[in-house]
Amino acid sequence: MFQANSKTSTARGAFGLLEVIFYSTVRALRQSHRHAVVGLLLNMVQTLTLVFAFVIMFQLLGLRGAAIRGDFLLYIMTGIFIYIGHIKVVGAVMGSEGPASPMMQHAPMNTVIAISASALSGLYVQLFSLIIILSVYHIAFTPISIDVPVAALGMFLLAWFLGVAVGIVFLALKPWAPGFVSIFSAIYIRANMIASGKMFVANSLPASKLSLFDWNPLFHIIDQLRGFTFLHYNPHFSSWEYALKVSLVLLMIGLMGEFYTRRHASPSWTAGR
Repeated sequence: MFQANSKTSTARGAFGLLEVIFYSTVRALRQSHRHAVVGLLLNMVQTLTLVFAFVIMFQLLGLRGAAIRGDFLLYIMTGIFIYIGHIKVVGAVMGSEGPASPMMQHAPMNTVIAISASALSGLYVQLFSLIIILSVYHIAFTPISIDVPVAALGMFLLAWFLGVAVGIVFLALKPWAPGFVSIFSAIYIRANMIASGKMFVANSLPASKLSLFDWNPLFHIIDQLRGFTFLHYNPHFSSWEYALKVSLVLLMIGLMGEFYTRRHASPSWTAGR
């Protein structure tokens, strides 16, 4: 009945929001596995398994000569890290709690916080996995050299940002067509096994084949990353600006769709789950 009204400053409100995002991120990290360290190790094992699978495939098919001059394993890892980081954050954001989730009944929780927590938890796991794997490879096996490390890290973050944008689009569509989104997201992830260009570089493709891949922003990101990683590779047919523009467009579409979905949220969406 008696309540003291206190004004909250903009800075205090911002710090309060960041605090909620932090705790939500920790909660999202522990959803994948009870122990965060074990979850990180499992992610590293999954990444290394895919790396070794591609190394064996390159050896059996005789494609090793098509790689960039430099460390062959680093060439493989540049593609795998970007691909895994991208699809993991797509799945994390797409699977974040929607407007009809019971968690949304607890103030100040909202869908923006849930999406941010899922995106940041995915970035945390993938970035730590990348750092640990590269560090072990550098120390225990052979020293590696990255030509422009800051720009290379920027490409990793751009792939993460693209994954966030794609995940928000899927998240906005999921309540309206859950079956379609489930199928289409699986197709998107499987198609990017080839369409992302992990196994080749844009400079080596003829013009007729290049047109099959240059629509994909992830293809541009991986090719640009290899240009920043290897001294002897200069990408001529890819552009990180294109990937950034597509990411921003998808983010705007996803946010508008998520806002519309939130306005029409119904508790019946989660009744059967």
